[in-house]
Amino acid sequence: MTAITVRPGRLRDAAEEIERSTGLRVQIIGGTLMMSPTPRGKHAGTVQELRDQLIPQLPKDLRAYEVSSICMPDDEDDYATPDLVVLPKDWGRDDEWLADPHDVVFALEVISSSERARGIASKTDWYATAGVAALLATDPRDGTWTLYTHPRDGEYRGVLHGKYGEPVPLPTPLPAELDTSDLPLYAPRA
Repeated sequence: MTAITVRPGRLRDAAEEIERSTGLRVQIIGGTLMMSPTPRGKHAGTVQELRDQLIPQLPKDLRAYEVSSICMPDDEDDYATPDLVVLPKDWGRDDEWLADPHDVVFALEVISSSERARGIASKTDWYATAGVAALLATDPRDGTWTLYTHPRDGEYRGVLHGKYGEPVPLPTPLPAELDTSDLPLYAPRA
């Protein structure tokens, strides 16, 4: 993931132009443009595996969406695009492109093979500050996951770590847990 800084007030324009001209996925996290390439197969496979588990168990008023962005309250030039997000069913009929973070029941971030610790921490802090109720970060580099819950005052009060093979216990109204035993690992870096 690459980060660049642009003058305030022009961030969204810059993000849209970068996406249009390069195809990179762009987010604005804490006033910094964060760009990443299209996810690899195992990244996409992780999203699909977890999505397939969630969909049949979600309450009728919730849906799992990919490629949906979440805004930072009171800052339209600051947004994140998780790999998967659970929102009210009505989101699928909304003309807006930025979801209200208080409507987000769950967000999934699959860590890219090139992502650095600082970028991961920045994104986690962003979700907590925005007030996203639950964030699951999976790391196919080492087969671990972290579930963050109970955001308050810019940080998550609930943090639970686990390894692939251990179920992720989810808060209500989500299904009881997610199975991680079939999540793929990235090949070791040479």
